[in-house]
Amino acid sequence: MSSDVDLSRRHFLIVATTVTGTVGAVLATVPFISSWKPSARAQAIGAPVEVDISKIDPGSMVAIKWRGKAVWVLHRTPQMLATLGKIEDQLRDPFSNEPQQPAYAANQQRSIRSEFLVLVGVCTHLGCVPLEKFQPGDPEVGADWLGGFFCPCHGSKFDLSGRVYKGVPAPTNLVVPPHRYVGDATVLIGNDSGVTG
Repeated sequence: MSSDVDLSRRHFLIVATTVTGTVGAVLATVPFISSWKPSARAQAIGAPVEVDISKIDPGSMVAIKWRGKAVWVLHRTPQMLATLGKIEDQLRDPFSNEPQQPAYAANQQRSIRSEFLVLVGVCTHLGCVPLEKFQPGDPEVGADWLGGFFCPCHGSKFDLSGRVYKGVPAPTNLVVPPHRYVGDATVLIGNDSGVTG
């Protein structure tokens, strides 16, 4: 009878020790694994930032912080993309000749994947933050407006590729930061190693 009790106790102690050891090991690795991620300070000075693009609905935009600036990721719809060729005569730099983007984004869409636009959300005039004005005919911008970004500080206008209109204070297109895709659902902002133009 006493040997049954001892086996039962031994089994309980083995299970309890194993569970406690496993939980302890997991809790001990959390800070170690967390240390692999860049700190907030490192991200502020330029460490790459990952963005999950699978959660951005078509026609919507998310903003993240990179190097102390807002970076936008816009998921463009086919209708938005269709507007890009209609206004090239109204744009100051429609073919992205100025170096406001990496070579791989010097195209009409100013992107690697046409449906996703990655921009630094800072006006190239005096550093204000443009507003998203995606609705065509927006009353604040004008009846002929096809959608894009509008800077409320001095009236600069940018299309849905961040290309600047003629006759506004902003001298150049919005900046496209270095970026690359890591799989189908993630864009890495601040690192474009391996991307060719």
